[in-house]
Formats: sequence, C-alpha cells, structure tokens
Amino acid sequence: MSDNKKEPVLIVMAAGMGSRYGGLKQIDPVDPYGHIIMDFSIYDAVRAGFKKVIFIIKKENEEDFRKAIGDRLSAYLEVVYVFQDLHNLPEGVEVPEGRVKPWGTGHAVLSCIDVVDGPFVVINADDYYGASAFRMAYDFLTTHEDDGKYRYMMVGYLLKNTLTENGYVSRGICTIDEDQMLCSIHERTHIEHRGEGAAYTEDNMETWVELPMDSVVSMNMWGFSVSLLKELSDRFPAFLEKNLKTNPQKCEFFLPFVVDELLSEGKATVRVEKSLDKWYGVTYPEDKPMVVEAIKKLKAQGLYPEKLWE
Repeated sequence: MSDNKKEPVLIVMAAGMGSRYGGLKQIDPVDPYGHIIMDFSIYDAVRAGFKKVIFIIKKENEEDFRKAIGDRLSAYLEVVYVFQDLHNLPEGVEVPEGRVKPWGTGHAVLSCIDVVDGPFVVINADDYYGASAFRMAYDFLTTHEDDGKYRYMMVGYLLKNTLTENGYVSRGICTIDEDQMLCSIHERTHIEHRGEGAAYTEDNMETWVELPMDSVVSMNMWGFSVSLLKELSDRFPAFLEKNLKTNPQKCEFFLPFVVDELLSEGKATVRVEKSLDKWYGVTYPEDKPMVVEAIKKLKAQGLYPEKLWE
C-alpha cells in the first residue's frame, strides 16, 4: 500500500521536562477548565482530520500525563504512548557517565519507529501552532507521496510572531527559494529580542548577529513520509560516533540537522507552508499569563469553544 493510502498520524514530542521552566510544563493548565496548550493543538488536529496521536514521553511521567490529557482524549482519537529513553542507543554505544539530557528531537521521533508505518506530522508539546497549520499539514500529507525523492513539508512562522519578552528561544532559521521550497535550515539556540529587532548569539553573548523580524523560522512542525524514520535510524550511529568525542554531555540529534543533510544530499524536498498565526508557548514561567490571555481571546473570537471536548 502506498504511503498516501495510510492516514497521517500526529506525533507530539513531550519528553522534554522543561529544564528552563521547572516542572512538567506540558501539563500546566492555561484556562479555567484544566486545558493545557496541547489540548488546543490536538483539537485543531482532530478538526483537520487526524485520527491518531502518538505521545513521546518519559516513562516516569506516564501516569501524570495520562491524567492530565491522554485519558480525556481517548474518546476522540486513538492515543498511543512511546517512551524516549536515554539508554535507547545503537548496539555497543553506552550513555556517557553523568549524562541526563535526552538525545534531542531526532532521537525522540526515532523512538516511534515500531509504531509508525505511514506519513506523520511532528509537533512540540508546549507550542501553540494555530488551526491553519494542522490543515496545511494534513492536506499536504494526504495529497503527496515520495517519488524519486522524499516529499516532506514544514510549517514556517515569521520570527516576529515567535519571540518571548522573557528570555531567549531556539528556532530553526530557514532559507527558502521562490517556489517556497526549503533550501537550508540552521538551528540557532539563543535568539532574543534586541531593541526593535532580534539577534542570535553563539558565543555566550560576546557577539550578536541580527536577524530580520520577517525571517521564516521552524517551530518543529514537520510533515514527513515514513522514509524519515529509516534515515534517522541510519544516521544516528554516525552522529554519536562524531559527537560523543567532543560533547558527550550535551550533544543533541536535532530533526532539522537530519532534514538539512537530506536536502544537501538531494534526497528530499521540503515544501514550506507559511502560517501567519502568532505562536504561543510557555518557555519561561513569566510567559504563562500571556498564553492564558491569548487563549481567552481566541475563545472570545469564536475560534475555540469554552470547553473543548464536550
């Protein structure tokens, strides 16, 4: 059966404990009814046509997670749990002594290799993407399949719509051609508002590089065919071999890093669908009131009912 005959599934990366936030930020309510940001993403996904969600979580958070969201969703779509485990490594590779940091978004998605056999969309648990993003992703995956190349997509956002006033963020900065295809993506792990604009630093704030506010950035919302899982599996060992020597405690196998490799090798294309929606997320505790206010406004505009799942 070809890929496009299989229904796209939604993969939610929720294994990050929120190191900067302190606590399980993915399950912190943002309205009086106990809804969390993820409720709104999954509500939008169900409206777009998704019928199955896979949560990537830490094993020790499973009970909290089921209580906070999984159980109430199971009446509306199929819910599957996958555990991202630090020790889930290629044969012969050991976790470096003292390492507690997970292996990054590429490794998280690789954890799903046994439960995914068709196209899928990947999102972060703690980001609000807006309804149009899920429609664009679902529509792409149900109308495209791999041919001579892998046919992927990404939802891109304008940088100015994705910044917080309360600290720095990490974003994939995208270069896009006139046909809206992704040429390259560079993960910048420290971007801040600076004056009227934005800039990033890679040397502990010694120097700053300005970024245009209308730069297109990745918020880790991707649409992939099943081919990506094999590529992740094939590339992870080489990544470890190289990076465990230089940065054993903190190196991360990022999804954009693998996508960028596939682009430069000419194996894949990535269509960028631009969303003009504003991103909301709780990167820092101080972000929460703004998110609560935003959700209230979206409900007032009629974009969501007061109680999502009733």
